[in-house]
Amino acid sequence: MTFAEYRFLVYSDLYRSTGRIGLGVLCRQVLTGGTYKFTFWWRTCGYARTHRLLRYTVYPLARLLLHRLTYRQGISLPIGTRIGSGFYIAHFGGIVVNGASVLGRNCDISQGVTLGQANRGRNRGVPTIGDNVYIGPGAKIVGAVRIGNNVAIGANCVVTRDVPDDAVVVGVPGRVISSAGSAGYIDRTDYAEKIGRGRPA
Repeated sequence: MTFAEYRFLVYSDLYRSTGRIGLGVLCRQVLTGGTYKFTFWWRTCGYARTHRLLRYTVYPLARLLLHRLTYRQGISLPIGTRIGSGFYIAHFGGIVVNGASVLGRNCDISQGVTLGQANRGRNRGVPTIGDNVYIGPGAKIVGAVRIGNNVAIGANCVVTRDVPDDAVVVGVPGRVISSAGSAGYIDRTDYAEKIGRGRPA
């Protein structure tokens, strides 16, 4: 990962969280913010550990801070998990993501969400989440499940089957109830142009 790619990811997450981009906003969020603080140090660990100099300077400190936030905020998200730009954690607490999971761009995760592994059966494996996906509080996605783009998964839903694009899924087990998708749940996705301008939005 290049520094430019790291910067883009950090600012895309910041914009999804605050609606603003800029060094001042970034510093305030890193010092006093909630879930963005976790996301920032998670991104920083992922970047720093891939560079020889940073691996022995920045990474140990970033890893220590992330370790503390993992327990304080109740978020288990292994470094190296593949997550696209614009990642947003709405509320901390009880979030568990298997490190082999893949999450697309502009994914919103709420409190109590689990992206877990199935160890046997036809769905053996881990979830793959598409772009612009909203995952509601308490939702569980288990096994080699493919969640399409623009999907909304309701609170406390348990998903064990593939979900098509633009679906709204609710219940236990999860079932598609409409094709309204995640419209209205996923916002602030226009960060690419704003970051590209190289100045605060």
